[in-house]
Amino acid sequence: MLVDDDEQVRRFAFQILRLGGYRVVEATNGVEALRVCEGSPIAIDLVLTDVVMPGMGGPQLAERLARVRPETRVLFMSGDPEEVMVRAGSAVLPKPFLPSALLAKVRDTLERPARARAPVGAPD
Repeated sequence: MLVDDDEQVRRFAFQILRLGGYRVVEATNGVEALRVCEGSPIAIDLVLTDVVMPGMGGPQLAERLARVRPETRVLFMSGDPEEVMVRAGSAVLPKPFLPSALLAKVRDTLERPARARAPVGAPD
């Protein structure tokens, strides 16, 4: 799942992920993403989310998602990765990003065992 309130970023990331062979579901904010995750029978292996969004940001989404779908991995995107690094460990993709960086970070995050993922707020 791809979550970002910036339509241009979402389109760019969507195209890269699709070309990389991933099936992608989009959401424009954390509230919408949580609604989709709660109501969908589809397996969602990864949520790629912006950190700062109106309504519910990425860290809040990750906390709520951990209760609903603990097996789902979370990868944060941020224009200010220094702040997020404290919260998310190494699961951060700095914006702007190159297509190769996005695909590499997604692959790396998916290869990590879900149970070994550090909780939001803990160092990696």
